[in-house]
Parts: sequence; structure tokens; C-alpha cells
Amino acid sequence: MQREVRHDWQIGPFARCGEVLAQQPEVSFTCPVLGTSVAWAAKDVFNPAAVVRDGKVYLLFRGEDSVGPYGGTSRIGLAVSDDGITFQVEPEPVLFPACDAWQPWEWPGGCEDPRLVESPDGGYVCLYTAFDGKSSSLFVATSTDLVHWEKSGPAFAVSPYVRRWSKSGAIVTRAHEGRLVAAKVNDRYLMYWGEGTCFAATSPDLVRWTPVEFDAGSDRYLSYDATGGVGPWTVHRVAGQKVLRPLLFPRRGRFDALLVEPGPPAVITDFGVLLIYNGATIARVEDGSAGEVVYQPGQALFDGCDPLSPIARAEVPFLFNDDLEHRDGQVDNVCFAQGLVLYDDSWLLYYGMADSRIGCATAPRTSRS
Repeated sequence: MQREVRHDWQIGPFARCGEVLAQQPEVSFTCPVLGTSVAWAAKDVFNPAAVVRDGKVYLLFRGEDSVGPYGGTSRIGLAVSDDGITFQVEPEPVLFPACDAWQPWEWPGGCEDPRLVESPDGGYVCLYTAFDGKSSSLFVATSTDLVHWEKSGPAFAVSPYVRRWSKSGAIVTRAHEGRLVAAKVNDRYLMYWGEGTCFAATSPDLVRWTPVEFDAGSDRYLSYDATGGVGPWTVHRVAGQKVLRPLLFPRRGRFDALLVEPGPPAVITDFGVLLIYNGATIARVEDGSAGEVVYQPGQALFDGCDPLSPIARAEVPFLFNDDLEHRDGQVDNVCFAQGLVLYDDSWLLYYGMADSRIGCATAPRTSRS
């Protein structure tokens, strides 16, 4: 029997607070790989992660210089706020390519798009994208103070997917004493991840992750080809092997018709496990022809007892690219949600604006979210 889901399961409505962080041309540091001083966040700042610590909001954000060949090398910086809106940026990045074991994975593209959670022991876990210029790999780093980080390398290092293109890990959390803290589901930590299609992975310790698979047997299965292809659904034949279990696909004709990509850490609510994700589609212009790609966030709900099973999904995005002032940038028409915190009994959502600046939106917290 199909489970009935209440109509008010989503977080929100959200109200925009506007821009909270812009490019930082005045901050610089000596890059250990180049051996020279670099204005590491001069070109763009975007795609932030967030946690609350000692009553302050700590923001990890992606900063780009103008030196790297792939639109600038990315490094992850830290900004701190007493009110969640006005931020002070630390002068040096806290996660960046260095002369270490992970340099071949992180250089020259850099360290991109962090997602951040507090662990039950009071430490912090950051999932970020290591980009070597050709391939993206989901990486893990840990910290006790949000300033000094220890890299653990690929999130999927103990799985056959260590070299697979991977990014965007949203760990499941629960509200605890007014903060979001990573929470086990059925004795394992869980994250949603992927770009294009949403998958899942589990972990005993928030560092070593194993993607969730299913046995395809000898049957056919379908995957989504965003470029069109045949349908755009493509049929694959798999003989007696396991494949990644897809949880959310793009939906034809909707705001997420091109891809789905997990955003901030997921949250356990009274309705189930709620995931804010980013959808993309190709906009249509007045004459009906294809226009630019548009990114906007939506929400999905998974069963609280079986968080691999989606039970509800928003028909429309909840933040729109309707702010003309912030629609243009490195990549136009991108509203990319990535950081979510509870602060003063409200939700604060941090998002990238056109891959160039960072904005914030707020929503009241209800008793069931």
C-alpha cells in the first residue's frame, strides 16, 4: 500500500537575504605547489558549506584565483559570522592543493564545493571535490576546529569506485541541541551523492564510504542520458554484476530535467529524510528554442525507515533565478544550494550565485522539521 505523505513536508518557504559574500581580491597566501603568492579568492567565491559552532556560523566556501588553467585553481576558505549574514574571511584557505600524497588528484583544478557536518564526537567532516583538471573525485577531510584539516583522501578508497567520477556528498544529519549533527540510520552513516543521478553510500565512521549497489542479474536496466541519445533513456545489459543503485533521476519537462545533484547535508524530520538538491534544465526562449542551462534547488523526501526509498518530490524549485542583479557571473543562471544550518531557531540556507558570489535565504523552523 502506498504511503500517504502530508503536503507540508518541505522546509520553507525561504526568504532571500541577498548577497553575504563576494570576491576577495585582498586575501592572498603562498601556494605550496607554485611557491608564489596567489590571490586565491580574487576571481570568484561560491558554493559554500556551513555549520554552527559556539553560537557563530562558520562557512567553508570555494574560492578561485585567476591563475589556474580551468577557470582558476580552487581552494576552500573559511569565513565566520556572529549573525549568519555578515562574514569575516580568514586570510588563508584551509583546504587546498599541497605538495602531499593527494596533489595528483587535486592539481591544477583544486579543491571544490565542500559539504560540511559536525560529527557526534564534536569534530567536523568535510566532503569536497578533488579535481585534477580531467576527473572529479569525492574526498574526505576531518578537523577539530574548522581551521586545521587532515585530508583522508578518496571517500570511496575501500570500494571499486575509487576512480569513478564522483562528487557532491550530502551526509544525513539530525537536529541536536539546536545544531545539525551527523546521524546514523540503521547503524550506519548515510550520504546521498552524485552528479546527474543521485546515489547513496554508507559508512561506519564518516570517512570510509561504500556506495550502495544492487544486483542487476541478467536483466536490462535504464539510465538517463542528458544529451538526448535515445529517448533520452538508454538501455544497458548487465550480466551477473552489481551496479550503483540510483535513487533520484532527472525528470523530463521539469526544473531538474537535465540533472539532479545533492546539495546541503540531508535532515531527518518527522516526515522522513529531507534532501535539498540542485536541479538543472535547459530554459526555453520566447520562440520555443533552447536557451541557457538554469540551476535551481528543489526538495525530495525519503522514507525515514528506508532512506534509500524516495516517497515525495517537489514539483517546482523553491528558489528561483529571478534576481537580475545576481543572475550573471562566471556561469549565468546558477542558484546552487550547498550549506544549511539551524540558527536562532531558523533555517539558514547558503547558495552560490552564478558561480561568483554567495547568497543566503532564511525560513522559520517548524516543530516537525
